Amino acid sequence: MREFIVEADGGSRGNPGPAGYGAVVLDGATGEALTEAAEYIGVATNNVAEYRGLLAGLRAAHALDPSARVHVRMDSKLVIEQMSGRWKIKHPDMKPLAAEARSVYPPDQVTYEWIPRERNKHADRLANEAMDAGAKGRQWSPSRSGAALTEDRAVGAASESAAAAGSRAAGAAPVPEEAAPPGEQRPECPSEGRPSRSGGETVSERRVTSAPGWSAAPDLGAPATLVLLRHGETPLTPQKRFSGSGGTDPSLSAAGREQAHRVAEALARRGTIQAIVASPLARTRETAEIVAARLNLDVTLDDGLRETDFGAWEGLTFGEVRERHPDDLDAWLADPEAHPTGGGESFAETATRIAATRDKLVAAHAGRTVLLVTHVTPIKTFVRLALGAPPTSLFRMELSAASLSAVAYYADGNASVRLFNDTSHLRP
Repeated sequence: MREFIVEADGGSRGNPGPAGYGAVVLDGATGEALTEAAEYIGVATNNVAEYRGLLAGLRAAHALDPSARVHVRMDSKLVIEQMSGRWKIKHPDMKPLAAEARSVYPPDQVTYEWIPRERNKHADRLANEAMDAGAKGRQWSPSRSGAALTEDRAVGAASESAAAAGSRAAGAAPVPEEAAPPGEQRPECPSEGRPSRSGGETVSERRVTSAPGWSAAPDLGAPATLVLLRHGETPLTPQKRFSGSGGTDPSLSAAGREQAHRVAEALARRGTIQAIVASPLARTRETAEIVAARLNLDVTLDDGLRETDFGAWEGLTFGEVRERHPDDLDAWLADPEAHPTGGGESFAETATRIAATRDKLVAAHAGRTVLLVTHVTPIKTFVRLALGAPPTSLFRMELSAASLSAVAYYADGNASVRLFNDTSHLRP
């Protein structure tokens, strides 16, 4: 039976942004490049472009020989793990592409292997050629391809193919020779910021492996980035009064509205926000609407982003609560399961709610940057959970009105806190 090697790649300059893919079909015995495919696909995410590259490569191989065995090699860990069935596919944009890719060949004719990016140069160059062509208002064509590498590359591909075939014959899964052992970290300086193949995200923005720390792990896809905006000031804010979801639901003050306009201008200059989700309380809705008007986006309300209910403490200062309910306050400060006086919400209950909201939003916005307009406790909880910090850390964070924080969430469940309590946009 004939054997093909499909190498595929995709990229997005902006994620989402102008995107393209590339794929090459190699003869499994000789390493000869048999056919190439590349296309500029308009605005899309890295992951969508990678899946489109896989699909194009499989279709190109099928056109050559529908009965062949196909070994797919990509530097996208996300695509390889999902197509191998080891990771679930949750994102709605990826599910139909994966299903279509699986339908090209019978499953028992296709195997998948992750390879480092430096061994996927042919497909990588094709993807960049496609994006370059798109930037010039035209589509890629084979006649303009300069992606093929040297003859040494073909020889290397043949030897790799033989090794992979021998491994499969022995019943062992192909192991990329430069891949780190499971859980091994490859330290990387976070300040390097080297450009990615797509010209968009940097190495330091890529997701990490299952263990915490800086890593040069393979690209597992762009994270969902939640930009956390605390609402602007209300009349209660300067007095530092408890103001949760069980109180008077105050609107923004004049100062708060000015803060919202300033943050809107700052976010407009950055140009990265793709969606806005807000707590349903008045102060967050008003802040979100001011920002949304500037960014020309709609606002979606999510009750999971509401502030903690502080029960009988609503509207009181910390000192007033100390005077009136000292025992309840001591218990609340010491135990995340404790409730404010009058049956409010505990920090543990808030954390459960925020974790569920986080998971829902991350699944719905994979690879996107979303602004969440919310409150002090939810933002601190997002950050605490991302860091794996104890509940007492909530009392050790300062969070100003109209401040920005950000957490990136990766497909393997890890998170990276990128920004906390930024108020630079409020300065004169």
